[in-house]
Amino acid sequence: MSAPARAPAFWETGGWPSLLLAPVAALWGAVAAARLARPPSVHAPVPVIAIGNFTAGGAGKTPTTVALVALARRAGFSPAVMTRGYGGALAGPVRVDLTRHRAADVGDEALLHARHAPTIVARDRAAGLRLLDDCGADLLILDDGFQNPTLAKDLSLVVVDRGHGLGNGRVIPAGPLRAPLGAQLDRASALLTISSGEPDAPSLGSLLAEAERRRLPVLSARLALHEPERLAGRRVLAFAGIGRPAKFAATLAAAGAEVVDLVPFADHRLLEEADAERLLARAIERGLDLVTTEKDAARLAGSTTPALMRLALASHVVAVDLVLDDEAALLDRLTALRRPGGR
Repeated sequence: MSAPARAPAFWETGGWPSLLLAPVAALWGAVAAARLARPPSVHAPVPVIAIGNFTAGGAGKTPTTVALVALARRAGFSPAVMTRGYGGALAGPVRVDLTRHRAADVGDEALLHARHAPTIVARDRAAGLRLLDDCGADLLILDDGFQNPTLAKDLSLVVVDRGHGLGNGRVIPAGPLRAPLGAQLDRASALLTISSGEPDAPSLGSLLAEAERRRLPVLSARLALHEPERLAGRRVLAFAGIGRPAKFAATLAAAGAEVVDLVPFADHRLLEEADAERLLARAIERGLDLVTTEKDAARLAGSTTPALMRLALASHVVAVDLVLDDEAALLDRLTALRRPGGR
């Protein structure tokens, strides 16, 4: 069973559909918890950091990984990133080549990471380790590897979207949790709460209280547009195929853009000609500027059909930075990972 491409409304609110799915969720949760409890079978030759989240869907793992790459370099590391390449056809292991690979090959996230650090796509994480030497890496950052028990982790940083929290607090398919919360908290080294300008979710308070009870460190950060002045005061049509398109709209609004229209797509979805034609017509009809995310732009790159090419040219690509409030604390944790001899 896999999570749906777009989260159902009851994952936020609960209700009778969630209750009906509770028996299936109990089975899913038991299997997921047992998987998490398995001891790692592979130890990498370099320190490993896992960036994950408790729930299905986007929480900010990609911008967190990008920020962590920069911070790791400040700590004296030469980091590499490993991802499953969700949405891409290649199972790997393969090192991403920006001159050759497209989103259809390796997924949009891998293309973004490869702009900042050597990036490996490997659905088999252990197999991906053999490319580390080729990358010259002495630190491995896993984008979305928290629930994978295969590799031993030196640090597991769990990202929490403050506007989403834990949803209704139930396990897939009754809710968004990937595994029972207690089983996941047992394996977290620290939480990183991320704000995008939305109000805090009702479930956030109980999560933070449980983290405090467990003495689990909680760091904080916020998403901010890289060049907010480019969109301030502009009337925009935002489109996004990410975990929570509403979070993208909130980030735009916080930077001063007027989000007149938001067109959400399923996470990682490759747009088709008809989608592009509708978006272009809708923007022209209402006199709006088209804006989209770096992930969506990565999927549009290399398009060869007319409407998709026009959409790529017409869209303002919005880069989002993760601004860490606790940068020094995270830098200390990274520095502590250095092993004798450098690897």
